[in-house]
Amino acid sequence: MLNLPNILTSFRILLAPILVFILTNENLFINSGFDKSWISYFGGLIFLVASVTDFFDGYIAREWNQNSHLGAILDPLADKMLVMGAFLALMINDSASIWAIYLILIRELFISGLRINAISEGIDIISASWSGKIKTVVQMFAIGFLIMNWQFGSELLYLAVVLTLWSGTEYTILYIQKARIKQ
Repeated sequence: MLNLPNILTSFRILLAPILVFILTNENLFINSGFDKSWISYFGGLIFLVASVTDFFDGYIAREWNQNSHLGAILDPLADKMLVMGAFLALMINDSASIWAIYLILIRELFISGLRINAISEGIDIISASWSGKIKTVVQMFAIGFLIMNWQFGSELLYLAVVLTLWSGTEYTILYIQKARIKQ
């Protein structure tokens, strides 16, 4: 279904590989005459635009009653592409802890698998909890701070790890409870 929220989500999907390309090819840009700081600014701008679309696609879908099955599938996929891509690029650039990124990525993959399993079992998809939303916001801030090489980027990353594992645990417990009720 073609509607504004799905267009915004698709735009985020397109921005994710562009961001990864920019963050992992600094030398290409530096050799072309760009200052390293401009690469960070441009990467930060792309990430900011993509993050804003994440807010607005959900807001518009709810407020304008434009929820769709396609949007329910694409939105979390777009989020994972953006966040995982940014974290992997930052890890490749040695701008982020490998272990922190590993824990975040493992949780994201596990929860994605759990969602797929829930759908296949006919269990209501568990919507994002407050801890999941806070986790996403902190992850986005951590990525932005790390892209821009701002102070406290690493601290935000470790806070994001804690919140990521917390929300993953919470999500898993809710899934188990709903699976037991269904039986």
